[in-house]
Amino acid sequence: MVKKRKQKMKLIFRSIFFLFILIFSSGKIMSQSTTVILKDNWRFSKAVKGDAFAVDYDASKWEKVSVPHDWAIYGPFDKEWDKQVSAIEQNGEKIPTEKTGRTGSLPHIGTGWYRNTFSLPEFKKGKKALLIFEGAMSEPQVFLNGKKIGEWGYGYSYFYIDITKDFKEGSKNVLAVKLTNLPFSSRWYPGAGLYRNVSIVVKEEDNFVQWGTFITTPEMKGDDAVVDIKAEVNGNNLSMVTEIKDANNAVVATQKGTEKKDGKLHQTLSVAKPHLWSPETPYLYTAVTKLYAADGTLKDEQNIKFGIRFIKYEANKGFSLNGKITKFKGVCLHHDLGPLGAAINKAALRRQLTILKDMGCNAIRSSHNMPSFEQLELADEMGFMFLAESFDEWAKPKVENGYHRFFEEYAEKDIVSLVRATRNHPCIVMWSSGNEVPDQWGAEGVKRAKWLQDIFHREDPTRPVTVGMDQVKATMESGFGALLDIPGLNYRVHLYEEAYKTFPQGFILGSETASTVSSRGIYKFPVVQAKNKQYDDFQSSSYDLEACSWSNVPDEDFVLQDDKPWVIGEFVWTGFDYLGEPTPYDEKWPSRSSYFGISDLAGLPKDRFYLYRSRWNTKDETLHILPHWNWKGREGEVTPVFVYTNYDSAELFVNGKSMGIQKKNNSTPQNRYRLMWNDVKYEPGTVKVVAFDSNGKIAAESEIKTAGDPYKIVLNADRETIKADGEDISFVTVSVVDKNGIPCPTAINELQFKVTGAATYRAACNGDATSLEIFHENKMKLFSGKLVVLVKAVKNPGAIQLEVTGKGLQKGKINLKSEL
Repeated sequence: MVKKRKQKMKLIFRSIFFLFILIFSSGKIMSQSTTVILKDNWRFSKAVKGDAFAVDYDASKWEKVSVPHDWAIYGPFDKEWDKQVSAIEQNGEKIPTEKTGRTGSLPHIGTGWYRNTFSLPEFKKGKKALLIFEGAMSEPQVFLNGKKIGEWGYGYSYFYIDITKDFKEGSKNVLAVKLTNLPFSSRWYPGAGLYRNVSIVVKEEDNFVQWGTFITTPEMKGDDAVVDIKAEVNGNNLSMVTEIKDANNAVVATQKGTEKKDGKLHQTLSVAKPHLWSPETPYLYTAVTKLYAADGTLKDEQNIKFGIRFIKYEANKGFSLNGKITKFKGVCLHHDLGPLGAAINKAALRRQLTILKDMGCNAIRSSHNMPSFEQLELADEMGFMFLAESFDEWAKPKVENGYHRFFEEYAEKDIVSLVRATRNHPCIVMWSSGNEVPDQWGAEGVKRAKWLQDIFHREDPTRPVTVGMDQVKATMESGFGALLDIPGLNYRVHLYEEAYKTFPQGFILGSETASTVSSRGIYKFPVVQAKNKQYDDFQSSSYDLEACSWSNVPDEDFVLQDDKPWVIGEFVWTGFDYLGEPTPYDEKWPSRSSYFGISDLAGLPKDRFYLYRSRWNTKDETLHILPHWNWKGREGEVTPVFVYTNYDSAELFVNGKSMGIQKKNNSTPQNRYRLMWNDVKYEPGTVKVVAFDSNGKIAAESEIKTAGDPYKIVLNADRETIKADGEDISFVTVSVVDKNGIPCPTAINELQFKVTGAATYRAACNGDATSLEIFHENKMKLFSGKLVVLVKAVKNPGAIQLEVTGKGLQKGKINLKSEL
């Protein structure tokens, strides 16, 4: 009977399952209304004992800051910050133990106050004003002119407050924000403060509702795309005029007539022979929508970038984009930006996405919370599909003071904010309502999963919903997994086949995969595949064979992705290291950041980067050798050499002597995706690899050499010209070489940094998960021969110079510049 019911469910599901053929806007709205970003003139204090919202409160001695701001990233690191004694259920732990670095060992716990005094000449009687928060960590309480005007629970949520009645026209207004971070409220470093933008929008009383415009396309008619625009408005007897412009600003469609549908202004337009948005061709149009009163007066205007693209999810086939079967080659990203903490910075985000693009990544999962607007805008522009996630907890707790405290009151409001604020981004191809929630067990969890999914569907009937499930057996039995639009499996590679047969959807998503651990440039011997491996230096081996008890190495996921058409892709944990969660050293001090990243906390690629690149980036050549070849004291000992390459075979030479030809084969997952010479014995000199094409001809060569003592500092900037906007950053990779210019992969010299000209020194990071050095101090030790210095522009253009010095080393200099 159960079997027949499951078969029936499968047939029903396949007959009605989502056929998503849509066009989406980028969601970035440039309004006729005035938008003022409250970036400067903020005062901050974490020392206030009472309340500080009164208009006449003296905040003159508070710290001057600009927003976005993360008060905790400046440290110092301390094992006592948010020390948690717990058993991490997701990791299979049964006995509570002390976790010192779980939330990054930075001082984010406590209460902080922000104040800003400002006026708005644009605000006059008859206008409306909205105060918008894009992220406030955490539990913001908002006061204007001494009066509490609003609050929110979730620190990751966007929200806005209508301040029209409380705003003083023609005079100074005092905004105060109280933020409270409780201990035991997070599983990773959450950051602290007003870490995303705060702004005020001044509008006419008749206006487009904030986040109330939704653009989709229900169908293609011949060679034309039908653009559907629904706009919520405040006011009566209003009409809307729309022009659609292409990337060259030429008008390609116009609509003047307006009808009302479900209380919204509604238009349909036709775009002839549209350029389709995809990761390979992220083409964006612009819809200019104007709102008019009955007498012809212009009341509001929006400029909305959008991209035309078609998505479909089909049983046994998988996901297709613009009619082409496409696998998600994705990564999970936490919201912190390493040495910048949680404070949003578009240059840092762009650098991350540029690195991921080179690796061949085509998708991102925001983990485990709402993405920033800047991240979505860049994903639209640069071409990344997006899985936008909402929560890490529902009603049942993972940590003592987690989101479960807000779930009943805020879950629906938070989803509404997430969807309405971001649903117009072409990059978003699915939503996630949760990650590894304890509610996966039992009937109540099934009800919650359906309730949340129904809210997503109500707010956006065009995209499917997933949940990252780790309790896969439980979700098979309860019906939890069957009701989801997309069943997402976190790890559990051994259950993929059973889940595919059990769930009715006809496909599986690797919503979180791998969790391989490694430290950049660190190699351990003997080279063996292991789980939960620990070493005395609290590092993990970069041979990419070490994982956690619940996870696996990359090759096991590659097999499923390549061999099973019903596996629609993966999101690797994680694209970059992040602050907190230092597994497998949760109980070891001073480990304070993750080892999961494909790139480290500084954004420097680990060896694993090239393993993924060899499989994901099919256009560019990859030929990467590991380990480094500086092993004084290991002479004559077995030191395996791995090569990550998109070629199927290669020959290895050590000091000119052939170690033989290796060819990829299916004997093991590792042999299928890596070339490995496991019996090489170390001798100083040169390791060279020669790769062959499919015809056996030499296609590419690469080599590494044993380095001498560190001699000279070398600097390399990701961008030598930056914008003079007070926000842009050049990321300068610092390394050392010997007298012959050979990189020194084991150097740990302490270096000093000095920036002169039209920029400031912002921070440095070396990617060492055990380093207690403060990011913003102008000195730091190299880790595995490298670190990264962040040079931040001021608002005046001009020449910039970074000088890096170190004892006994020839100093390094690089000239940069900033332009308006």
